[in-house]
Amino acid sequence: MTALSGWENFYVIVGSSAGALIGLQFVVITLIASRRVGAGQAEAGSAFATPSVVHFGTVLLLSAALCAPWHGVGEAAVLLGAVGIAGIVYVIIVIRRQRRQTAYMPELEDWMFHAILPFAAYVVLAASAYATRSHAYEALFGVAGAALLLLFIGIHNAWDAVTYHVFTKSSEK
Repeated sequence: MTALSGWENFYVIVGSSAGALIGLQFVVITLIASRRVGAGQAEAGSAFATPSVVHFGTVLLLSAALCAPWHGVGEAAVLLGAVGIAGIVYVIIVIRRQRRQTAYMPELEDWMFHAILPFAAYVVLAASAYATRSHAYEALFGVAGAALLLLFIGIHNAWDAVTYHVFTKSSEK
């Protein structure tokens, strides 16, 4: 028995949710794509819409990786650490994109859900990967918490984007 046994159901549920939400987000983006694109909106899309897909994809990747038949948690920890570090770098890129785009002025809630919380989730993921060396059982709860946080961030951000386009952009016609 490895430290990962017992987590299969959790990651099957979380990964399935992330996969379904990726598909749903593509459907919504496709429906919204028929609208006229204003100046700077492509930049805003890479700052606000793309990260949701990346976060859902990360959750799906984590779920698939942690359901794999690893011999021990050490091998999985290397992947978790790489994903955590890549996520940290990606959030920094997203922050730069948010600051450069001109189509929308981010508010505190936007900074929380597009910058601060994702950064925290990826830091927890990277730290949990490192902590598996000495505290595997506890570290796996950190990984699970990071995965759930990314899932809920993606849900919030996708919903926020849809409501913005439906209620704000449709009233501008």
